[in-house]
Amino acid sequence: MQEKPLAKKDFATLSDFRYQLRRFQHWSEQITRRRGITNLQYLLMLHIRGFAGREWATITELAERLQAKHHGVVALVTRCENLGLVERRPGRADGREVEIHLTRKGARTVETLARLHRDELVRIEGIFTVPGKDELAEN
Repeated sequence: MQEKPLAKKDFATLSDFRYQLRRFQHWSEQITRRRGITNLQYLLMLHIRGFAGREWATITELAERLQAKHHGVVALVTRCENLGLVERRPGRADGREVEIHLTRKGARTVETLARLHRDELVRIEGIFTVPGKDELAEN
């Protein structure tokens, strides 16, 4: 069975979604820059703080969350460590593993930024739509 081509409305919805996503990303980049960190540094701290079931994450876990290369995340952690935002600790279960923890400064920073991001998401709630959602629900 051949799928029917996407309608103009589907392209418009996808385009608008990408536009709104980019607007949010750009807003986020400006907010984090004003706080003296990069957006990637904020995301690293967000993923540490938001990791399910514990208050730390490994480099491998953070690389997956950030969709980044392992060595790039190691460098990012080093930069955050130099800013006093995170610290490395030996793994509890496996000494070869390294746990990345937020420092007090990192926890305060991510709390402030996450609150701003949550408030912005609440403000723009309902803007994002899924193209073809109505047609999919009918099938």
